[in-house]
Amino acid sequence: MSRRGALRSLGWIGALATAPGAVALESSPTPSPALPDPALRLHEAEKYWTRVRAEQFLLGEKRSFLNPGSLGVVPRPVLQKVIESQTRQAEWSTDDLPRWGYETLEDERAEMAQFLGCQREELAFTHNCTEAISYVAAGLELKAGDEVLMTNQEHPGGSSGWKIRAARSGIVVREVEIPLSPQEPGELAERMISAIGPKTRVLSFSGITSPTGLVMPVAEICRAARDQGVLTLVDGAHMDGQIPVNLRELGCDFFAGSPHKWMFAPAGCGLLYGRGEALDRLWPSVCNSGWDNPAGLHATRFMMIGTNNRSIIDGMMAGLRFLKALGPEAVYARQHQLAQLIQRRTRERSYLEPVTRDDSRLFRAIYTLRFKESELSALFKTMKERQIYILGGQRQRLSANIYTRPSDIEAFFEVCDQHLKR
Repeated sequence: MSRRGALRSLGWIGALATAPGAVALESSPTPSPALPDPALRLHEAEKYWTRVRAEQFLLGEKRSFLNPGSLGVVPRPVLQKVIESQTRQAEWSTDDLPRWGYETLEDERAEMAQFLGCQREELAFTHNCTEAISYVAAGLELKAGDEVLMTNQEHPGGSSGWKIRAARSGIVVREVEIPLSPQEPGELAERMISAIGPKTRVLSFSGITSPTGLVMPVAEICRAARDQGVLTLVDGAHMDGQIPVNLRELGCDFFAGSPHKWMFAPAGCGLLYGRGEALDRLWPSVCNSGWDNPAGLHATRFMMIGTNNRSIIDGMMAGLRFLKALGPEAVYARQHQLAQLIQRRTRERSYLEPVTRDDSRLFRAIYTLRFKESELSALFKTMKERQIYILGGQRQRLSANIYTRPSDIEAFFEVCDQHLKR
């Protein structure tokens, strides 16, 4: 490169660094502020959570974010950890290879396993929940005619792996219809358990459904399935970080998690749990050395996938520690409190129809409503203009995490009133 060209490049970099909204690149990011004193939460809860959002997240003041059910927001400590990890890689400041995909990450898996109530040897890190489910769907020994049961409310990431298996090898996938608004959890358990037949080999279902946030009676269903010799796979994409998860108590054979929704993790990380005996029955779909050594590597057979970005795992662990520092029970309670506010505001408006039942056993941080009117383009246009981030559609799934403010919820209903109130 000529001297003039080099100077032009440096000028471009300088302009980029000083451009409006640019983030300065630095090898040692400014440490995140400490969390507010938990005593403040006990006496002035709204002030506490307002400070958490303002000090720990980069969300703009004008942004109302009501969709962590699709993708959550990482806090400053997580972003900082990812940057630090990437910086170590760029500097090659460690003698350890700065990657994952060959490494078993023993310490990280032990910490996550303790949080989820399982053994380290039963837990693998994946890229997302869909990948974890696909490992199970592709890896179990099933023959033509064997049946997999699932609900009619599964996310495509939870159902497609089984549908591909059906197309390729002739297994049967059967959907059990469950109501969007059940009367009580026992109704859901009865539908699932009674659908098990003589050819059923696997029951694959969401612990919290994606379309509406309906909480399923997971432990009851898994216990009944095991009694009948049926394996269970729980799509837990909405569970970890929204409700307490103890995998041993749930009794499932497999569990797929998605920390980037509710556990403050960056996108690109997931979890695969396999109960010891069940895990031994699972073949890896992506292979590297150790694929044929289940006794030696256990769940890490599903992590031997080739070079991957270690910074994502570092960020995931920072997200877990952020959640633990806040106090998981406090986080779960705050999420549910906000969902209950959505519930109350929905019921105050005649142009809205609640989909989620009032029973708190059936919902936690997600509440679903339905607009009675079908022409909503003007409403959604105003939502976008007001920077209120939601899903589209006549049936509206609203979700809330700790960075969601009551004022964000009120802003949503103000726009609804503006367009729909008569």
